[in-house]
Amino acid sequence: MRRVAAGTTVPGRAADAEALWYDQNRWPAWIDGFGHVVKLEGDWPQVGARLVWVSPPRGRGRVQERVTAYEPRSGQTVEVEDERLRGTQTVTFEPAGDDVRVALTLDYQLKERRIVTPIVDLLFIRRELGDSLRRTLARFGHERRAEL
Repeated sequence: MRRVAAGTTVPGRAADAEALWYDQNRWPAWIDGFGHVVKLEGDWPQVGARLVWVSPPRGRGRVQERVTAYEPRSGQTVEVEDERLRGTQTVTFEPAGDDVRVALTLDYQLKERRIVTPIVDLLFIRRELGDSLRRTLARFGHERRAEL
């Protein structure tokens, strides 16, 4: 599996940052490539909850997520799958004085494997995924600051 990661610091308490992160009504404002929820089963962000969402045209398409771990004010891990990849995404919240350090990690494998896949992944896909995580966290930071 390959890994991409990004982090940011947002103001306030971990509980408040986490509440925003899990507020599905706010996801379109900050999740990169998010279109709308198709189906949500279970009590998000609790273990076992399942989410299906779609992106706008030319995006990720249909994305499925299933919560595999959750610890309040600490973080959540979900299995994620879209048209191109499957993997595990983890978000963590770590108090840092009057702020919260938010880290987002995606461990992934590409579904289609060809002889040039490792090169394409190294040169393009990994960078694209990392940029997407950074955009998500930057927008999340703007949303969190707007709350204050």
